[in-house]
Parts: sequence; C-alpha cells; structure tokens
Amino acid sequence: MTDTTTAPARGERITGPARHEIRRRAAELYAQGCTIHSTARQIGRSYGATRDLLIEAGVQLRGRGPARLRRSAAA
Repeated sequence: MTDTTTAPARGERITGPARHEIRRRAAELYAQGCTIHSTARQIGRSYGATRDLLIEAGVQLRGRGPARLRRSAAA
C-alpha cells in the first residue's frame, strides 16, 4: 500500500494531480515570503525544480537580494 501523504522522493518525477498540488504549495509558500531555497527545502525538491514549479504556477519571481528603499524624486 502506498502512503499518499508523503511527498515524492527528491529527484523523482512528479506528474498529474501530485504535480498540481506541489506547485500550489510552492506558490503559497513563496507568496508568504519564503525564498526559493527555503520553499525547495520545505517541499523536498531542488532549487531548480522549485523555480520551474513556481514559473509553471505563473508566479512572478522576486529580484535577488534584500528589498531596497527607493528614494523619492523630490529628495
């Protein structure tokens, strides 16, 4: 009997409903402010696979590095 509550093994191909669910979870974590690296750790995938899942989900990826304050035009 297969346990459907565990994530696929790292490196294992994900297809069908399992891919849809892991893509949804990755997008949710990233939207909450997690980095791609931390999202990858939490879903048990590599950085590249997680990035691909986020792009498939239509997520707009954030820029690299910390957020920066912008100077106003009047300053």
